[in-house]
Amino acid sequence: MNINETLAREFGIKLWQVENTVALIDDANTIPFIARYRKEATGSLDDQLLRDLADRLSYLRSLEEQKEKFKASIEEQGLLTEELAAAIDAAKTLTEAEDLYRPFRPKRKTRASVAKAKGLEPLAMKIYEQAQDFDPFAEAEQFVTDEVENVQAAIDGAKDIIAEMISDDPDGRKQLRYVCKAHGNITSAAAQEELGVYETYKEYSEPVSRIANHRILAINRGEKEGCLKVVLDVEKAHGVSVLTGLHIKNNSKSAALVREATEDAYSRLVFPSIEREIRNELTDRASADSIKVFAKNTAQLLMQPPVKGRVTIGLDPGYRTGCKVAVVDENGKVLDTGVIYCAPPHKRIDEAKRIIKGFVKKYDVKMFAIGNGTASHETEEFAAEVIRELDCGITYMVVSEAGASVYSASKLAAEEFPQFDVSLRSAVSIARRLQDPLAELVKIDPKAIGVGQYQHDMPPKELSAALDGVVEDCVNSVGVDLNTASPSLLLRVSGISSAVAKNITAYREENGSFKSRSELKKVPKLGPKAFEQCAGFLRISGGKNVLDNTAVHPESYAAAQGLLKLCGVSDADVASGNISALNEGVKKAGIPALAKQLEVGEPTLADIVSELNKPGRDPRDELPQPLLRSDIMGMEDLKAGMELKGTVRNVIDFGAFVDIGVHQDGLVHISQITNRFIKHPSEVLKVGDIITVWVLSVDVPKKRISLTMKKPKE
Repeated sequence: MNINETLAREFGIKLWQVENTVALIDDANTIPFIARYRKEATGSLDDQLLRDLADRLSYLRSLEEQKEKFKASIEEQGLLTEELAAAIDAAKTLTEAEDLYRPFRPKRKTRASVAKAKGLEPLAMKIYEQAQDFDPFAEAEQFVTDEVENVQAAIDGAKDIIAEMISDDPDGRKQLRYVCKAHGNITSAAAQEELGVYETYKEYSEPVSRIANHRILAINRGEKEGCLKVVLDVEKAHGVSVLTGLHIKNNSKSAALVREATEDAYSRLVFPSIEREIRNELTDRASADSIKVFAKNTAQLLMQPPVKGRVTIGLDPGYRTGCKVAVVDENGKVLDTGVIYCAPPHKRIDEAKRIIKGFVKKYDVKMFAIGNGTASHETEEFAAEVIRELDCGITYMVVSEAGASVYSASKLAAEEFPQFDVSLRSAVSIARRLQDPLAELVKIDPKAIGVGQYQHDMPPKELSAALDGVVEDCVNSVGVDLNTASPSLLLRVSGISSAVAKNITAYREENGSFKSRSELKKVPKLGPKAFEQCAGFLRISGGKNVLDNTAVHPESYAAAQGLLKLCGVSDADVASGNISALNEGVKKAGIPALAKQLEVGEPTLADIVSELNKPGRDPRDELPQPLLRSDIMGMEDLKAGMELKGTVRNVIDFGAFVDIGVHQDGLVHISQITNRFIKHPSEVLKVGDIITVWVLSVDVPKKRISLTMKKPKE
């Protein structure tokens, strides 16, 4: 298999794009760096396609390695033929290669191996030939020994050998696999009386070819928890006929024995194996889809616009231990902390109001961030009442606490806030999540952020890899302030290791702010390769070189300066935004001509022009701002038909959960998102979207709210 040609065909791109991308990956370049700074080499492939290509490259290389191992093992047995080697080389999947290797795989003790040890293989082969004039029972008499007590024992042993031969036949497995996928059903039944959330699946059946991914995961979890019994249901006669069609030659006495062996092979060996394969394949497919949804939601959550320039009070609600309070300034620095009791059982409202109002006046607080955990509703009611009494333009937002407790108890949080207890650290994190979601959420294991479905059932390695890639792409697309970024944020920058991230902050503390990107070369352990990978993603505001506050890579500074000179634009003009002459010059000369003159690629020059237009820009600022509130509403206030504004909190296979400000997210089912057919809610919605919804129904006892995005008819 030519891996590069295979990748080009599968991804629908040119061979040269694949060859260049593979070379860059093999040269230890990161995906963000390749996507942003090697566009000429890749043909401007985006980061997601590059990640998919890198994953597929890894799979295909692993497949080729496995094929070589299979051939080497068969060769050691002296059984490798040219035809078999060619068939293994041509296998497109690991399953195909394993089917071919199965007859030669060293086996643990089986019924067939026991029969072979007793010398019954010659009898089995004669029976399998199914000659019309052959009497298998007469022949079996010759195989009666001390180990084989009678004719029937010899026949049974021979059938065990034949059954294993049939099980190992790749053609039979391939055809049966097709039948099971085309005609099989995944069927579940109750395994206990109390099923809870799995009640839907107590008598459930759906074709393998059509079952939805989220139902696969739900059924799997129900089985894992002992609530459900799950099987692949295929008509046995149909399955057996596939194998008999391949192995039964006539109506001889031997053929009757081969038929018995075939039925045994199907029930005992082949079908159970195929069932496991198909269920694993369905689980892998569902997991991969769920990971994609989780990754997309995580990216959208991380890229939520920051609410800049506002002193914020973070409120971590609680009942018995009170509500922890943290005041942070515009840059996330902690100004003050405290504890109030605004919810049962203590409920010291007057004292709590006095403390909060004092913080507001002392620090000119503009915003409250309220955690959505225990006692959140009571805390929100309290905050809304304080805002009404102060009447000074303060707004609030209920913020997801997902992962906050994980961060608060982490070693990282202890290093950042050694003077605070765990709960106060949570209050700080909640405030900062509203101010700059990306900078705060990178401190938390992405799996703990909670914007997916069945994430705890996902393969940990694959999930972590996907989410780490998402975080890396988000951080690098936004860029990082070299002089303020925490080690957690720096660690997510292309090419920066944990040790280098700590060394950068240590250098900063010892030498003061970085004045230029080139100063990074003085940081211990940050070598030329690391500098190449990270420099373009790190920003320096107010430094010596205006280009240091853009995504222009240092390797392109000469081209950027040359462009500015050609257009008569100074660094001061760029810093002040006075670059009309630059845009006019580029428009007049054209990107192709300028790129040729400056000896730089056209995509790179286009990026340079874009960056010079917006030095220090944050792409998140162009997105709709978060929906802030100043008053509260409860579920009991909702009525069918009511129109509301809401924020999409999670997008899953069957719909989206929307925060409408009542402390209980409502569900917009996929059928209620749009009037046109969509395969997945993510075609229309993404996490963080501000949308208009209408209430369909409210079930207060069950805490269920059904919403629609389809405007009701007047």
